[in-house]
Amino acid sequence: MGTGKTAVAKMLSHKLSRPYLDLDEEIVKKEGCSINEIFEKGGETFFRKIEKQLVLEISEKNNLVVSCGGGVLLDKENVQTLKKSGIVICLNAPAEEIYERIKDDKSRPLLKVPNPLEKIKELLHIRKPYYELADHAVDTTGLSVEDITGKILQLFKV
Repeated sequence: MGTGKTAVAKMLSHKLSRPYLDLDEEIVKKEGCSINEIFEKGGETFFRKIEKQLVLEISEKNNLVVSCGGGVLLDKENVQTLKKSGIVICLNAPAEEIYERIKDDKSRPLLKVPNPLEKIKELLHIRKPYYELADHAVDTTGLSVEDITGKILQLFKV
């Protein structure tokens, strides 16, 4: 979260002339309620189940640029599915930078805790081995959306 996934995916989609899809937006459409409401209704386990089903569905499509939530890689089957159908790029940044970017965003259910910065650090620590499964990683620290997009395009000489 807070690494620029959505903005970068949209710009990549534009530069590559490929359709853009945001996995969280698709979940909201499918469920007819916000991510917060989904978490309130069924918890994270329920959310991850919906997410996994949508990963399977989108993997059947071609030439998409997809923005996935930070938790999608916690499921190894999701990782395998995504890698079979495309290239997985993990955007990362230090916890402090992520916190500064998202501290005023109340739409993040995992950060509805007394100390969000500590929660971000905890999530990054837990998720680190999963994020390392991505095909490529790009550190977004101090970079603009344009700079991040350029780094990704350089990876593929586009």
